[in-house]
Amino acid sequence: MADRVFVDTNILVYSRDASEAAKQKQASAWMREIWGSGTGCLSFQVLQEFYVTVTEKLKPGLDPATARNDVRALIAWHPISVDTRVVEGAWSIQDRHLLSWWDALIVSAAQVGNCRYLLTEDLHVGQVFGTVEVINPFLKSPDELIA
Repeated sequence: MADRVFVDTNILVYSRDASEAAKQKQASAWMREIWGSGTGCLSFQVLQEFYVTVTEKLKPGLDPATARNDVRALIAWHPISVDTRVVEGAWSIQDRHLLSWWDALIVSAAQVGNCRYLLTEDLHVGQVFGTVEVINPFLKSPDELIA
């Protein structure tokens, strides 16, 4: 896989959620592929949401030290900051596509990160935002995307 892939929060959470075995297996397969190919991208928004979800909402959750180590590892992907460019882009996306503010920020960050794909289960499969295509990682495997 050579194209950049933006990973939404839910994929990171499922990769750590043992209570959702099937989704954990699929999310983990995606994460292995993305790590191996060096094509991963995310934003600081995603890292913040991940940390709160796995330490406060997931049952059983991760201990803070483990979650912090995960976040530290993901910082290697050089997260996109929610800056003026991302916010301005999100407003445009929100108005044009009628997305929630948080989803519009994710899409805008994926665009700023020059990503070809956005892995999420929160948007419509196959929807395209400029050059970013939505992929539901629980409906398509990394092998199917590469093929």
